[in-house]
Amino acid sequence: METYKRQFIEFMVESGVLTFGDFTTKSGRKTPFFINTGNYRTGRQIARLGGFYAEAIVAGWGRDFDVLFGPAYKGIPLAVAACIALAASHGMNPAFCFNRKEKKDHGEGGSLVGHRLADGDRVLIIEDVTTAGTSIRETVPVLRASADISLAGLIVSVDRQEKGAGEKSALADIRESFSMPAAAIVTLDEIVSYLHNREISGTVVLNDDIRKRIDAYREQYGA
Repeated sequence: METYKRQFIEFMVESGVLTFGDFTTKSGRKTPFFINTGNYRTGRQIARLGGFYAEAIVAGWGRDFDVLFGPAYKGIPLAVAACIALAASHGMNPAFCFNRKEKKDHGEGGSLVGHRLADGDRVLIIEDVTTAGTSIRETVPVLRASADISLAGLIVSVDRQEKGAGEKSALADIRESFSMPAAAIVTLDEIVSYLHNREISGTVVLNDDIRKRIDAYREQYGA
């Protein structure tokens, strides 16, 4: 596993973003692990997070994109932070763009802020996590209504590797529905493999019991 992936897994645990226990997802599933990206809340955290996204983007796309698009609201700081990291550490200068929830009818108007999308722009969408792909299905029509863009793909922080509305994972469904790449900084497989019985800041967060519960959860909901 690449160094940045290992560091990102530890970063999620240390930031209180990745936790283990008893949780209920929005869809009502009982899960032994939970990812709450709302717990990123400091300047240093968002700077490091942007760096991890940048590493994954370069690994997966190289320079084959022009614009990072962050869907409102959680995608907005992600797009900005990743653009900063790409410029500072990788010598790149992509544009960024994000949407408003409500269309503005004064000033510059419209629902998009930042780079003005143009025909031919290769747009890479950046999100935190996706379970059912709902926000992407809302985002793509907005992008296509703005210009004759091409979808470079989708990058998220974690691939939960579980079923969405059907039998496929959310990322697999997005790949097929929009004929575009979709990837994550890390997958659940990588998280479990790396954290199982490993101490993070002096504590084993994923012991044998948690591992069995994750295996049982994936037996039921895994894609």
